[in-house]
Amino acid sequence: MRNSSSSLFNLKSLALMISAGALCSPSLAQTGSTERIEEMVVTADGSQVLLPEAYAGGQVARGGRVGVFGNLDMMDAPFTSTNYTAELMLDQQTSSVADVLQNDPVVRVAKGFGNFQELYVIRGFPVFSDDMTYNGLYGILPRQYVASELLERVEVFRGANTFLSGAAPGGSGIGGSVNLVPKRAPEDGVRRATLGLEGQSQGYAALDIGERFGAGQETGVRANLVRRDGETAVENQERELTLAAIGTDYRGERLRLSADLGFQDHRIDAPRPSVTPTGELPEAPDSDRNFAQPWTYTDEQQLFGVVRAEYDLTDHITGWAAAGLREGEEDNILANPNSDAEGNTSTYRFDNVREDSVRSAEIGVKSEFQTGTVSHRLVGSATDFSSESRNAYAFSDFAGFSGNLYNPEPVAPPAPDFFVGGDLSAPGVTERVDNQSVALADMLGLLGDTLLVTLGARYQDIHTRSYDYTSGNLTSEYDEGRLSPVAGVVYQPSDQVSLYGNYIEGLMPGEVAPATSGGEPVDNAGEVFEPYQAEQIEVGLKYDTDTYGGSISLFDTALPSGYVENNRFSVNGEQRNRGLELSVFGQPLDTMRVLGGLTFLDSEQTQTQGGLYDGKQAVGVPEFQLNLNLEWDLTALPGLTLDTRIIHTDDQYANADNTVSAPAWTRWDLGARYQTEWDGRGLTLRARVNNLSDENYWASVGGFPGSNYLVLSEPRSLVLSASVEF
Repeated sequence: MRNSSSSLFNLKSLALMISAGALCSPSLAQTGSTERIEEMVVTADGSQVLLPEAYAGGQVARGGRVGVFGNLDMMDAPFTSTNYTAELMLDQQTSSVADVLQNDPVVRVAKGFGNFQELYVIRGFPVFSDDMTYNGLYGILPRQYVASELLERVEVFRGANTFLSGAAPGGSGIGGSVNLVPKRAPEDGVRRATLGLEGQSQGYAALDIGERFGAGQETGVRANLVRRDGETAVENQERELTLAAIGTDYRGERLRLSADLGFQDHRIDAPRPSVTPTGELPEAPDSDRNFAQPWTYTDEQQLFGVVRAEYDLTDHITGWAAAGLREGEEDNILANPNSDAEGNTSTYRFDNVREDSVRSAEIGVKSEFQTGTVSHRLVGSATDFSSESRNAYAFSDFAGFSGNLYNPEPVAPPAPDFFVGGDLSAPGVTERVDNQSVALADMLGLLGDTLLVTLGARYQDIHTRSYDYTSGNLTSEYDEGRLSPVAGVVYQPSDQVSLYGNYIEGLMPGEVAPATSGGEPVDNAGEVFEPYQAEQIEVGLKYDTDTYGGSISLFDTALPSGYVENNRFSVNGEQRNRGLELSVFGQPLDTMRVLGGLTFLDSEQTQTQGGLYDGKQAVGVPEFQLNLNLEWDLTALPGLTLDTRIIHTDDQYANADNTVSAPAWTRWDLGARYQTEWDGRGLTLRARVNNLSDENYWASVGGFPGSNYLVLSEPRSLVLSASVEF
């Protein structure tokens, strides 16, 4: 039920944003370069625009965005992150952010509750896809799915981060955050056409063109076009993707600027749904089995853009500003089953439409100076986020229709007239969010900058209003603020070692006391509670030889939770996640690259209602995770590279009392690429088999607080592509 109104996408406002970058460009003369270069190689300590260079092996970068501090080298930050490059995405033939994060030992990929939103679990806490940042700004990215062809970097920050970037507007991100960096024109340009095939019959075509201009190549322009269409590896599931993006950047003596505009249209027909167990878990069906109804689909259109600039006011003072917007619409007809242990299902139909208008902005200033022998990097920042969402929904009879996971049969679509909210053809405003924050911090350098001490705080105000779907009347309002401090320390006894520690907090909206609980009225119904503030303590060590490196981290994060006891809602509960993380990356040998690590995680429920679940593990949080990716260049056949990846996830509990769990699983992927020339042009042939042994397993449990829905593994799939440089 797509709304084709021309007012949906305001092209004029985004075109004005892009024009700022285009004005910096001279006439677009061809450079004639055919060399494949994927990364900008400009080291940018503290820059809000320039990117850190790639690390040895090209799979990750030397650093990434650390909120208000801009882009920092990994050895200088009192936190940990992994920053995946465009080269890795191209070599692995990734199609989305979820594919990229299959390389991360701290992240597990799930799906949203009742929909097909990609969702990421970091340190045992969810990060919703609409809580990722785009070049540092919240709310600008497509909500459900982000194609990796858009991206120069996927930056995974580990741990609480409210001080660094502000509270995530969707209320997630306690365990970490994901920042996506749009593509930039490389130094020697890129002109690449790619054709591919994957799944049952899904075709793929992409065009990637980027050039730099000017006497010092200070101006860059990068354009990407992508089209996917056809049946995926899941039977009878078809996907259609159209993507267009253009980005400009300018690197002047004092001014640095980037401006990006993107459009993404993503549709899946008969998308395989998640499954909610009613007791013991059913055995995982064959991974290529599709128990979706043929009349279900999810469809999303998004137009989005962002501008970011910084200017050196003096040799020691830099100001920056960023602004972005998104106009989007979604349309879904879903049917997600409940299932007993034998795979017998009960399912009802759910239709919904959604339209979003989002604006996001940031301004800041950085000053570097000395007081005696102490250096300072003083940073101040302010952010503003506003969104308006229009929603409508309709359910069929909740009694549902019966089926079976192992022998699915199509049924006639039931009428969605049992429970209706709003008008599907003209949804009304159901939510408005306005968040503002101010932050101030100082990074002090002592002992010749071998000791870095960071102190700061951010005040965040969260203002949310909800409206009735049908009448449009205000139903609830939340307006609370909170101060979130940070303290960090880095000690570098040598160029190869950094010891670090931090105390930082996460922030998410507090709850509103419900009207009833268990059929009984709640005495303090409607009471608005202060934002939930998670507290994190972390220590670790980073190691860097310039060719390979790694980190080891120990962390403890506590997040409050609420429940009703004696007919009164209060915030007395807590989830405490403690863990150990080990990561490795780089090129230890000229012909070998390594990327991966492991995570041990203890996610404990404490102070639960009546002590019922005290000491139990949280739903959907495995105790052990391992990812390991290895690449070899075959010297016997120059140009040929083989790679293999192992992903292992431990058991995941599917209920709060830990009596039901999804079994542990292991996935093995295998790939190869061959670089040669064809008619004097660079040619790369790639082949990859994901889930080589075609394992069947429940890949994730839940992901949305209080839920335990199951997502089935992806089947064995062959991905083929050929890229030619021209």
